[in-house]
Amino acid sequence: MITKQISDNELSNFINSLYPDEMSVFVMAGGRFRGALFHGTRFVNQMRAQHNLGILETQVLGQACLSGALLLPTMKGREYVIFRYDTNGPAAGFSVETDSKGTVRGYLLQDPIPIDKPLENWDLSQFFGNGTLTISRLPEGSREFQTGTVEIKHKNISKDLAWYFQQSEQTHTAFNTSIMMDKQGRVIGAGGMFLQKMPFEGGKSKSSSGKDDEFASMSDEELVAKVEHAFSACPSLGQWFSEGGDADDIIYGLFREFKPSVALRRDVKFDCPCSKEKFLAHVKALSKAELDDIKKNGPDPLEIVCHNCSSVYNINVSELDK
Repeated sequence: MITKQISDNELSNFINSLYPDEMSVFVMAGGRFRGALFHGTRFVNQMRAQHNLGILETQVLGQACLSGALLLPTMKGREYVIFRYDTNGPAAGFSVETDSKGTVRGYLLQDPIPIDKPLENWDLSQFFGNGTLTISRLPEGSREFQTGTVEIKHKNISKDLAWYFQQSEQTHTAFNTSIMMDKQGRVIGAGGMFLQKMPFEGGKSKSSSGKDDEFASMSDEELVAKVEHAFSACPSLGQWFSEGGDADDIIYGLFREFKPSVALRRDVKFDCPCSKEKFLAHVKALSKAELDDIKKNGPDPLEIVCHNCSSVYNINVSELDK
């Protein structure tokens, strides 16, 4: 990826004054729930800079890419995931790709998003129509994607992603993403939270300290209801991080009743593995007839734009013979 700089120095300095972007993966309730909290202010700003997005487009793709990042805790080994939203609404949808190394990239299916009146709020449902949500996973060592699709139910990215896990994997899952903008439309805070119930067979269990697990005696229904109530009390993460809030204060404060423990902290970046060399190899792999047509009739140099990150690569026709 050709990394584009955040051109607004004031915004860049403000972002650098915040806690750095980071994902905190945690477990709680005696291991019966796992979760992740992602501070992604720089992440969303980098995404916006790469695609040169407007305000509405930043909100849509930003929520999508934050959600894509939150899929990391669900990945096994060196897995690769594509999260796609296809609708018949003005926004059309998006495609987001996440790999287990912690890099996320993606693009809008419609940019710019057509609007017929000024925005009055950040309810994005008005820009999504009927359609489908698809998750495609490429497990480590496999050449074939494992794909699941559900009908869009809520026209809300976070709620529909939770709906997907409920329908396709029969797991209680919740997502919460938030992007805070200032009066100039600049992203000054962004973050997301993921929470998922783990399989549990019941009975008395031990905590990591060897003591009896106080949550083992709770029924699934009782515990899920309590956790959902706590999750719903989460403040706006975009605003929280814009004000210099710490991720641990959310995790250990919001879920204190369930004795959370952060198991892992990891970097997550908006990045793309594209390069001129990779695109050149793809072009050289075309048929002889196609290559001859490019050499005879095509522009020189060829301009190739990566749809995942908007990086532009120029390939001279003479390079196709090397």
